[in-house]
Amino acid sequence: MYSLYNLKKMNTLLAYIALLAMAFSLVSASDPSPLQDFCVAVTDTHETVFVNGKFCKDPKLATPNDFFFSGLRLPGNTSNKVGSLVTPANVAQIPGLNTLGVSLARVDYAPYGLNPPHIHPRATEILTVLEGTLYAGFVTSNPEIRLFSKVLYKGDVFVFPKGLIHFQLNVGTTKAMAISTLSSQNPGVITIANAVFGSKPAISADVLTKAFQVDKNVVENLQSRF
Repeated sequence: MYSLYNLKKMNTLLAYIALLAMAFSLVSASDPSPLQDFCVAVTDTHETVFVNGKFCKDPKLATPNDFFFSGLRLPGNTSNKVGSLVTPANVAQIPGLNTLGVSLARVDYAPYGLNPPHIHPRATEILTVLEGTLYAGFVTSNPEIRLFSKVLYKGDVFVFPKGLIHFQLNVGTTKAMAISTLSSQNPGVITIANAVFGSKPAISADVLTKAFQVDKNVVENLQSRF
């Protein structure tokens, strides 16, 4: 039989557990992560209806093709200015990925081809090299702005944390190929140079001149290339 002392200890322990449960519930409470760049609120639902992600098909109508994609079989065409091509396999290509929080991409590189500096605003990326040799890295946020980089060989894996600028360069004389796994059904991609120098409409040259500390003619020349 419990003594009065033991009952008090039990009550204290139960109170402590209850407080911990409340604390954890508050910590875990948050808005759902966005699955697109933005979602503008409307007061009149007759104007439009949009969900965070994609509408769901009736499960009874689902087919194997909803979970299938053959687009990663063939190498991508790397005959472009940067010498690389990314073939995505996200919810746009595989409807069955909706709500599952994962996607893939195949990245092909010509000799010395570059997957230029970019970010995925909604996903962490794990890159696995299947062919060739890549120099890969990412840069941390301000104020440290540290570069983490490695030369990767066939079978090597490298992680790019969510939202950080990263890149891959084929440093070999032969073609290279990698598979990227991402922690979002729609990770998004912002290629830094394209966004800064090729936005529509263009960012004021005065802004970029001051930001990059270069002559205005240099900025205008770069903008003309994108």
